Amino acid sequence: MKKGLFFKLSLLFVSALFLQDSFAEDYTRWNLPDGAKARLSKGRLNDVVYSPDGTRLAVGSNIGIWLYDAHTRAEIALLTGHTGIVLSVAYSPNGDTLAGGGGWGDGTIRLWDATTGRHKHTLEGHTEGVISVAFSPDGFTLASGNYKEIWLWDVTTGEHKHTLEGHTDGVRSVAFSPDGSTLASGGRDDTIRLWDGATGKHKQTLEGHTDGVRSVAFSPDGSTLASGAEWGDKTIRLWDATTGKHKQTLEGHRRWIHEVKYSPDGGTLASGSGDGTIRLWDATTGAHKQTLKGHTNEAYSIEFSPDGRTLISGSFREVYLWDIATGRYEQILKGHTGGITSLAYSPNASTLASTSADGTIRLWDTTTRQNKQTLLGHKSWVYSVLYSPDGGTLVSKGVGDIRLWDATTGAQKQPVEYRASVSAIAYSPDEDTLASGTDDGKIWLRDMTTGAHKQILWHRGVSVIAYAPDGDTLASGSRDSTIRLWEAHTGEQKQVREGQHTGRINSLAFSPDGAILASSSNDLTIRLWAVTTGEHRHTLEGHTDRVLSVAFSPDGSTLASGSMDKTVRLWDAITGEHKQILEGHTREVRAVAYSSADGTLASGSMDGTVLLWEVTPTLNATDINQDGVINTQDLELVASQFGQSGQNSTDVNRDGIVNIFDLVSVASAFDQGY
Repeated sequence: MKKGLFFKLSLLFVSALFLQDSFAEDYTRWNLPDGAKARLSKGRLNDVVYSPDGTRLAVGSNIGIWLYDAHTRAEIALLTGHTGIVLSVAYSPNGDTLAGGGGWGDGTIRLWDATTGRHKHTLEGHTEGVISVAFSPDGFTLASGNYKEIWLWDVTTGEHKHTLEGHTDGVRSVAFSPDGSTLASGGRDDTIRLWDGATGKHKQTLEGHTDGVRSVAFSPDGSTLASGAEWGDKTIRLWDATTGKHKQTLEGHRRWIHEVKYSPDGGTLASGSGDGTIRLWDATTGAHKQTLKGHTNEAYSIEFSPDGRTLISGSFREVYLWDIATGRYEQILKGHTGGITSLAYSPNASTLASTSADGTIRLWDTTTRQNKQTLLGHKSWVYSVLYSPDGGTLVSKGVGDIRLWDATTGAQKQPVEYRASVSAIAYSPDEDTLASGTDDGKIWLRDMTTGAHKQILWHRGVSVIAYAPDGDTLASGSRDSTIRLWEAHTGEQKQVREGQHTGRINSLAFSPDGAILASSSNDLTIRLWAVTTGEHRHTLEGHTDRVLSVAFSPDGSTLASGSMDKTVRLWDAITGEHKQILEGHTREVRAVAYSSADGTLASGSMDGTVLLWEVTPTLNATDINQDGVINTQDLELVASQFGQSGQNSTDVNRDGIVNIFDLVSVASAFDQGY
């Protein structure tokens, strides 16, 4: 009996461990904001460092610090707490402490126990983003650089020790000499300053660069200081770290130098550049040894492994791990490395497509939340994506181009060429037409069967276009704050709405029944319009910055909006009443989209992540008495209000009057529960 009990308890214990491990691996659920149920992608990556023993990687991102197993590349933890992006990360020399510097709107430095992830201290005082952090060799002092100032902190107590002033523009990089006697700082004022590492007293200013200094690094023996400069310079300079004398200038990069780093043995100097390459130099002679090519965008963060055999590098599109001996690389830490610009669910809601400033389109399985496919082809930002109504084709808009993709295989179809830059796209519900707005004031209607342009509509400064669900109406919004409605088949202009919005129109969305048009603007407002009459119904106010995106819930009762103020707001689409604020993104929210399957709301932000929200179930508009079933009682309620105008729960299609269309809507939904 005891054996049986022991076996059962053992089985239970093993099962519990298995479940715990399974949950731990699901990083999409780590440290979510209230109301969110999952997170897709990791956020834009800003800084990458190895732990001193080489077993871990710490990645500063727009949502926190990700920790990875350096060998398996498996996610270990996500450290959150910063209210903004994490621009810089650094391990203490003994590997016990991890520091993260917060970006714009945060300005704090957080210290974590690098083993347990426990938060130890928050260092406060900087009024701007912390661009660079560095530990002294003994690990007792932390230096932080932001705009014009460098602060020294006591790592044990978290107390501020010294403020180092002298730079006249932003401090981009700080580094201690190996013996800790000197702190070097590089500034946008084109200078490098050397300070006493203990007292913070200014020792020397190194001049010679002709543009801002982005990065400084001491050689392992402390004899040489390397520095890399910005746009107008593009050089690496080597200085005698004791005398400050300029020794050598290394040239070859075609764009600015993001970062310079020495190999652990001091034999090699690596430089990452805005030209997308990493150059390896002989640290003694300055001779160029090797150029690592592979990044499709600038290489902004580089770090040698402690054994010097590999180099990790990050760009706006990817993170690579390089074998120094062979120059070969593998892509790791996959996910969007730039801000999310748009979202689209497939018609069957099995896939969510996201586009990014990193130039990629990613397709996510909505059940497993795994990245199924990455579509490459755009040269730069991808601004928007949409599915064809049958789900077979994806259409994406980049910088001036439109691309068509097979939604199943990811194969690219024939690009759609235009003479002017494309500003907006929309697919007709019948799949016959692709509408696209261009910067020269034209809206092109393209026959998707023949590829020929059927018609051209004119709307100066068109910024967004959208089809009504029945395909009969096309709406366009402009940078001049006007909205125009067109007869989609003839091209005849039906309505012009002006004088309400006072800023650029950023987003347009029709309600599922086509009765209401929602528009969002740079003027911080959302407006609801009756499509048939053109009547302005409601102005939705509450966002504190530009409103970039709007979307109706599948049943049409709720409107979601995303804004530059980093929030998502939910509104009652019938009354215009504000319902809820969803907070959790660290940058502006550029896209919102609802799943037609379960009503999940997705929001995409320039922080590089997509959050999936479990929003409160909405009520069925055709169930007038809200008893859970649509029946004759609901019909009777509509009939009792027949002919009434104004706000009314029996006005099912929200066209401003209770009429035969409302009766038909209720009757067609008979006996449906929810």
